[in-house]
Amino acid sequence: MLTTLDNKKFWERVLAEIELNVSKANFTTWFKNTYIHKQEDGVVVLAVPNTFVKDWLCNKYHKFILKILREINESVRALEYTITKDSDKKAPVEGFKQAPTPNFELPLSEFYINKDDNLNPRYTFETFVVGPFNELAFAASQAVIKKPGLSYNPLFIHGGTGHGKTHLIQAIGNQIKTVMAGRRVFYISSEKFVMDYVSSIQNNRMNAFKEKYRKYDVFIMDDVQFLADKEKSQEELFHLFNTLHDNNKQIIFSSDKHPNFIPNLEERLKSRFSAGMIIDIPSPDHESRVAIIKTKASANGLILRDEIIQILADTLENNVRELEGILNSIYCQTNLKGGDLSILEIRTLLKNNQKPKKNIVIKDIIKTIAGFYNIEEESIYEKTRKKEVVKPRQVAMYILREDFNVSYPSIGQKLGGRDHTTVIHSCDKIKRDIKTDMGLVSELQQIRAMV
Repeated sequence: MLTTLDNKKFWERVLAEIELNVSKANFTTWFKNTYIHKQEDGVVVLAVPNTFVKDWLCNKYHKFILKILREINESVRALEYTITKDSDKKAPVEGFKQAPTPNFELPLSEFYINKDDNLNPRYTFETFVVGPFNELAFAASQAVIKKPGLSYNPLFIHGGTGHGKTHLIQAIGNQIKTVMAGRRVFYISSEKFVMDYVSSIQNNRMNAFKEKYRKYDVFIMDDVQFLADKEKSQEELFHLFNTLHDNNKQIIFSSDKHPNFIPNLEERLKSRFSAGMIIDIPSPDHESRVAIIKTKASANGLILRDEIIQILADTLENNVRELEGILNSIYCQTNLKGGDLSILEIRTLLKNNQKPKKNIVIKDIIKTIAGFYNIEEESIYEKTRKKEVVKPRQVAMYILREDFNVSYPSIGQKLGGRDHTTVIHSCDKIKRDIKTDMGLVSELQQIRAMV
């Protein structure tokens, strides 16, 4: 059993991953004041402040939390909850129906990520909503399933965060496993590929590394953009690609951008990626957003009036993942109230859960960031590589892109006439760093509150 200090560090790592995958409102509402009470025989007991939070985590986030726990510590087999002593006397929230306590043992066949192929069994085409925005990507995926290794090889899917890329490429893998028993499928993120490569060098196991990845019939790599600047890993992927492709093995990639716009990616890899089919999944159109809302609401047992669905579809334009957080909030408020929410209540909920759309004045944002890091405002525009300036400049680029959706070329032009690839690299670096650097996460939160 881990010590109290170990439990604290363990839960901090879990919370860091959770915060990257849920809305700020949901994170604050459901994960505040939680901690690991104890661990014993592979069972993690999570302390929560009250019955309401316990029931909500059980019903809405249980599988998600357990998945992250297991990714960090493979010995975890189950998750249980306990209400902290200070909250034991609190009565259940009026209007919320108590749900039966679920069986917290995790059935291997249903929820475990398959260790042999890393695929999530919940990513299937049965739960994938097809619309005009992604129908080309869907059609290409079906062609790949019918003739893996022969149709569209490689298949390269790119698009913004929350557009369904990971769901689609894993659904391909799961479907091939179903219809072609015996085909060896493997899914991995580019970050884990790099980690595996580095580990193999350190442990003098390069031959085993090469043999491991060359044995698969279908190789799927997610988030290829993280290979930027990883020269040796890119070289190894290049050789792996050639081996698989020469033997008609299906190769599938995803990225948040077209391979030609991934900075510091070898030209020979870009050439290989372009040899098959490259497909963009843009933001979903209005009709698709309506279909997605209906599908996700139905899956959660939530019945929404048509006018509510239209309001949600009109408001949530880009990231499909935002829908889940909003629908969870609607479900919660509906149970608290004991009835349907009014139009005003829905609009208030949307306003509280979404990032406000501000009138952007880039100069004011730069001034705020320069003041936060205690540097001269002009230095961010200058072409200097001083350590004390590089980080604030990268943070500025990241916030302009993520919070205000300013184009990469525009950011580069405004910040000293830099090339758009420099901006992409800076944004990607901040995205990587916030996964492990909680200090940076805190800095971004403070800056966003000031902007």
